[in-house]
Amino acid sequence: MKDLLDKLSSYNIFNYLLPGVVFVAIANSLTKYNFVQQDIVIGVFLYYFIGLVISRIGSVVIEPILKWSGFVKFSEYRDYVEASHKDKLIEVLSEANNMYRTFLSLFLFLSFLKIYEALSERFQSLNSLSSEIAIVGLLALFAFSYRKQTAYITKRVASAKDRD
Repeated sequence: MKDLLDKLSSYNIFNYLLPGVVFVAIANSLTKYNFVQQDIVIGVFLYYFIGLVISRIGSVVIEPILKWSGFVKFSEYRDYVEASHKDKLIEVLSEANNMYRTFLSLFLFLSFLKIYEALSERFQSLNSLSSEIAIVGLLALFAFSYRKQTAYITKRVASAKDRD
């Protein structure tokens, strides 16, 4: 277990594991849902996965909304890649930036969980559909995440070709 934790990058810890643990702790105190695991190994993997889902919601849902609304503005990706080669602090700042987006997503997701809790008490049929809703939601989330990541890789390859 220690070897596994040693291999986690700071990005993985601050953008996946920490948000997952924070979500589980807050959800446990604010809602009737309890995601706390007694087995530490299962817990670490579950909290990491929950944090990964929260991070992907931030990346695939929240980021485009904030860009569309003009709340945030991004540099061209090619400029980002070039500048990050010259200034290593940009990667650190980008990691922190992603962490803030993930925490924004975390609190939004907690709000939705609280709303879902209220709705499921009022509309009992939601309880019987919760597994299907979760599976379809995760399927869509990871399909869009895959598409976004592929686009980043493609842009990075194009940027590397331009530098040659």
